[in-house]
Amino acid sequence: MSETPPNTLQYRFDGPEEAPVLILGPSLGTTWHMWDRQVPELTQQWRVFRFDLPGHGGAPAHPAGSVTDLTERLLATLDGLGLQRFGYAGCALGGAVGIELALRHPERVASLALIAASPRFGTADEFRQRGVIVRSNGLDPIARTSPDRWFTSGFAAAQPAITEWAVQMVRTTDPGCYIAACEALASFDVRPQLGGVTVPTLVLVGSDDQVTGPAEARTLVAGIPDARLAVVPGASHLVPVEQPAAVTDLLVRHFSTAWQQPAYDSTTGHLAVVAAPVRPAPVVAPAQPAPIAEIAPAAVAPPQGAGRPDPYEAGIKVRREVLGDAHVDRTLAQADDFSGDFQELVTRYAWGEVWDRSGLDRRTRSAVTLTALVAGGHLDELAAHTRAALRNGLTPAEIKEVLLQTAVYCGVPAANSAFKVAQQVIREETTPEG
Repeated sequence: MSETPPNTLQYRFDGPEEAPVLILGPSLGTTWHMWDRQVPELTQQWRVFRFDLPGHGGAPAHPAGSVTDLTERLLATLDGLGLQRFGYAGCALGGAVGIELALRHPERVASLALIAASPRFGTADEFRQRGVIVRSNGLDPIARTSPDRWFTSGFAAAQPAITEWAVQMVRTTDPGCYIAACEALASFDVRPQLGGVTVPTLVLVGSDDQVTGPAEARTLVAGIPDARLAVVPGASHLVPVEQPAAVTDLLVRHFSTAWQQPAYDSTTGHLAVVAAPVRPAPVVAPAQPAPIAEIAPAAVAPPQGAGRPDPYEAGIKVRREVLGDAHVDRTLAQADDFSGDFQELVTRYAWGEVWDRSGLDRRTRSAVTLTALVAGGHLDELAAHTRAALRNGLTPAEIKEVLLQTAVYCGVPAANSAFKVAQQVIREETTPEG
């Protein structure tokens, strides 16, 4: 395999060259090997295309900080191979890429399967906090706890080899690319746009998934006009690994019956996309002990277009990204008739007009802010902005260097107080749970 250019993804093919292409997208921290047990049966009908996320599975470490970026890299890879139309199944972050594909390029997606996916993955704070942990401690804490997130306890206990494989898969991921992928999930929110997904969609979830469980899956089904839900009992987040036969059976049924075919439109003289006939019967359980339940989709009205954002809208977005939703929500909840105008001024001017400028990156702005707060003796604000600095990419060692610098130019007593505040915050923010 030749070296992968920065704007494309590492990939592999399995199956006959003349068959239609089915793409399988991985989740955060995994590689294309998470689909190994689906490939033998899927390649009987499709040419299976699997890809690795940047820095995963030995792929070049070119971080991608948004789902849009990942989607564009996948499309660039496919364009380079001359592949214009395909089916797509993605797990978790791979599912987010599938939603983005269906929203931006529906003409290229013949059919879609979203596995352990969500229109919004948890909260932005959760994923940015995970980035702080990785930046401060490396990937080992995340790797050691990954089986708890991915598998049911019974499966993890009964399959120690697979559990260790999962741990090692995360450990060998590039930390910078993992952090960037966390940022991509933190900023991903397509809840208002789900009505724009117009391709036949299967939403598949493990009944015991504690990361993106049945509630998130039902949100997808309620929002996507042509979507069906399949719940796999006895499975957690990485359901293709934990229940491979059930997932394979569902994918074969879905892509065999809901594959959209291009047709010639005599009115316009162009190719148009029409849906192949879909069997009206619901998805039934495969021949295995665990049954699979399905519910019908619910119709929703398409979202209304949003107006052009003013500096306040940009400011509240940046403020939340830097300080965290919990901090901002608490601050705004405490505002009243007396202080509300001040909070609006801060959001619009400090965050929308200054922090949102492109002249400095956020790491640099955090370093400047820490220095200014030490100089002014604003220790309460220093605690909040120490947390922000960690979220913006400064390491504890770099924060220490900033505070050492302030001892020279702002005075030792000021720096001494700042060290006490920052040290406490860093301990709280960088100590892994469990």
